[in-house]
Amino acid sequence: MTVATASSHDAPVEPSANAERRAWLALLARAETGELEAGLQLGGPGLDYAFLRQPERGMVMLRARVGGTGDVFNVGEATVTRCTVRLADGAVGSGHVLGRDRRKAELVAVLDALLQQPAHRARLEDGLLAGLRMRQQARREAEAAAAGSSRVSFFTMVRGE
Repeated sequence: MTVATASSHDAPVEPSANAERRAWLALLARAETGELEAGLQLGGPGLDYAFLRQPERGMVMLRARVGGTGDVFNVGEATVTRCTVRLADGAVGSGHVLGRDRRKAELVAVLDALLQQPAHRARLEDGLLAGLRMRQQARREAEAAAAGSSRVSFFTMVRGE
């Protein structure tokens, strides 16, 4: 059995669990702060946690490839906020979000810690993540439809010989 480890002080994590965690972290990072606040209520009353890393802002370099597959180049920088928390029961969660929203990074970290616990995962999956998936998919489809309506088709006519 293959076991992947996030860092030297973390417990071993199954590769499939690691992929699951990446998926819910991406979903949480794209959510609105209000949606996360509502989801935190599903975690239970009086949730107690301490900061291992206070929400802090920083910058990351965004990179892209020419034509999507060519050489890598730096597009520019983006502001990110990160946070790490430990729940009263010892579970550790981390959150990284684009932008300067410290509360959102904190909420992502707390929800990450809760989602790592089987006792909370099912409730949060049904009550929060499923709704986030649907809303984010609907948002992507609406954006694609809006972009598609302004699509311009170019064609070339070939002269007959």
